[in-house]
Amino acid sequence: MERMAESIMNVATTLPEGVPLAAKGLLHLGSRAAVDQTLSRLAARGELIRAGRGIYMRPVQTRFGPRSPSAEQAIEALAVQRGETIVPSGAAAANALGLTTQMPVKSVYLTSGRSRVLNLGRQAVELRHAPRWQLALGSKTSGQAVRALAWLGPDEAPKALQILRSKLTETAKTELVSAAPQFPTWLARLIGKMVHG
Repeated sequence: MERMAESIMNVATTLPEGVPLAAKGLLHLGSRAAVDQTLSRLAARGELIRAGRGIYMRPVQTRFGPRSPSAEQAIEALAVQRGETIVPSGAAAANALGLTTQMPVKSVYLTSGRSRVLNLGRQAVELRHAPRWQLALGSKTSGQAVRALAWLGPDEAPKALQILRSKLTETAKTELVSAAPQFPTWLARLIGKMVHG
């Protein structure tokens, strides 16, 4: 068991900061049960952080002691590892675009994968499954605009769109128009108005 723990830590130390270590990626070292057991033991010893089911991370060493990787790093790495699209929620997008001064209380990301919670040390990050149209434009500004408008809803979105009209580049507007057919009717109509209205 100790030899496996050593092998797992060797793999962990070669990974860049914040990149998750998935149990599935360690099956060349032994059976799934043995890998899971060793990962649990390493987490109990504080050498790894258990972020979610079968997902572990190496704590980042700082001069003040170990800390969890940042949510952004962890999410980015997880998205690549799982082949998922993961982007900040509509509330975060609305805040980033200056459409609301409300700061989201919790860290929420939208994902093409299943809904779940990642525990990064003291911070819990919620991943919520989102419809494909909300993820279509990814992390581009146009994608942020879609998620912000969806979060604001049909009543608030028209007012926000007036603000966005002056903020978005022509490229972002074109991206929105191209993706509009997959949006809900109310949003597609709004986007059309923004460009042609």
